[in-house]
Amino acid sequence: MSLKEAISAVKSGDRIVTGHAAGEPIVLVEELVRQKDRLENAEIVHMVPMGKCEYCQVEGLEKHIRHNSIFAGGPSRKAISRNRADYTPVFFSDVPRLFKEGILPVDAAFIQVSPPDEDGNCSYGVSVDYTKAAAESAKLVIAEVNRQCPRTYDSFINVADIDYIVETDRPVVELQPPKITELEEKIGANVASLIKDGSNLQLGIGAIPDAVLSFLKDKKDLGIHTEMFSDGVVDLYAEGVITNKYNNLHPGKFTATFLMGTKKLYDFVDNNPDINMQPVDYTNNIMVAGRVERLAAINSAIQVDLFGQVCADTMGYRQFSGVGGQVDFVRAASVSQGGKSIIAMPSTAKSGTISRIALTLTEGACVTTSRNDVHYVVTEYGIANLRGKTVRQRARELIGIAHPDFREELEKQACEAII
Repeated sequence: MSLKEAISAVKSGDRIVTGHAAGEPIVLVEELVRQKDRLENAEIVHMVPMGKCEYCQVEGLEKHIRHNSIFAGGPSRKAISRNRADYTPVFFSDVPRLFKEGILPVDAAFIQVSPPDEDGNCSYGVSVDYTKAAAESAKLVIAEVNRQCPRTYDSFINVADIDYIVETDRPVVELQPPKITELEEKIGANVASLIKDGSNLQLGIGAIPDAVLSFLKDKKDLGIHTEMFSDGVVDLYAEGVITNKYNNLHPGKFTATFLMGTKKLYDFVDNNPDINMQPVDYTNNIMVAGRVERLAAINSAIQVDLFGQVCADTMGYRQFSGVGGQVDFVRAASVSQGGKSIIAMPSTAKSGTISRIALTLTEGACVTTSRNDVHYVVTEYGIANLRGKTVRQRARELIGIAHPDFREELEKQACEAII
């Protein structure tokens, strides 16, 4: 049916869950905003926004459509900080449960899918994660069937389970590779030194993960079991570094729950039987990911204190991103046979004026990963192995990888508070 007619089915007070990141059904969301004046107290729930996110940009629009974020992004941070949007803390792996168990009942699911095959099955394309659970839990499913959405394997929805279909033919939203500086290269080289042949990788997106990938070209038979991957993984596959040979859970397969990158990535996964797209309560489930041998989980942080606590989603009282899958994979790597959990970050922030390694986390900052879970912390100055270390030993290890300009002050603070 027409776009306008499909979105007209959404009512005031409805909770709408939209597809995630590059899987956002942008045309559906934009039409929802166009129809805002007829709506009151509707709620739109999603993780990383890659569209315009207009409902967060225009003051007063929250009376019509209010955003409930489960992972803040650039377009939504300001709205959250100004109380024009909300944030719900939740592990990525637990998001489907919120919908399935009616903790957050879903009135409408907006999804982007590929055209159906001969059996009527549409692929969830680049966003399975919580999107599949939302569609299966919703009273109303509105699908943007996009001819340019890549058809990925193992997670499908049949046209019989879709209430309204809007057909489009548009490029999937792309995320261009970040610029890698000398700083990220140093961090990437340190992280890469911890990765052994036959390891299975979980990594995110950004300059540091991409830098890590660039230093893995001499490795052999790496595999992928992750929540997401991007263009850098495609390059390593082409060079024969990634084979998934020792992915004991899904041999020969790239296992992920969502994808973000450029057309190169989307072309690579399209109709590729080696791409195993699964819901996030599978990929990130510690009982699943923890069975993957030699799982190397690589995640980032905003700040680490001398006790080993990691803050990765807030800047003081301000919500910056979200917990995402960090804790899921930190814990999975901890129970994986031969697994390693790695937190990687620059040693400083704000042009070198602030140390990211501090005596205590900034006031108001939330602990993302507890000190009991942290294994390796990596900066451009080295690697700190905190597993099995006392509080005093942790402080010494972390000070050793802090920026030299801050080490003396950190040592003084540690002597007064810890050592």
